[in-house]
Amino acid sequence: MDYKTFIDTEAQRAGLPKDQAETVAHATLKTLADRITGGEAGDLAAQLPNPLKGDLQKEQENAEAFDVGEFVRRVSERAHVDQATARNGAMATLITVREAVTPGEFDDITSQLPQDYRELVGPMS
Repeated sequence: MDYKTFIDTEAQRAGLPKDQAETVAHATLKTLADRITGGEAGDLAAQLPNPLKGDLQKEQENAEAFDVGEFVRRVSERAHVDQATARNGAMATLITVREAVTPGEFDDITSQLPQDYRELVGPMS
């Protein structure tokens, strides 16, 4: 999936203007990078369009442990949107990521997330 298709799909799914959807997509991926290991963030970046790869770069290998509420709060803060928009946009972004990468890669990501994240990513394996 190319970058334009990714953002167009995410914007339509979230019901957001494309510029706001783009901002939320980047904020979501940066927050996801905080929550997963550096190796997994790198594996995910390898399957996403170039403009999204930088959002997944990490200085450290360790994942931070935080719940879905903190995930949404961080997306909201990074994207400068309210928490409802952040939650909706994060969900749209992560569902679009699921479509853009191999099923095995998405399973690897969700295996690092607690079950409360299923509200954002859908059913987990």
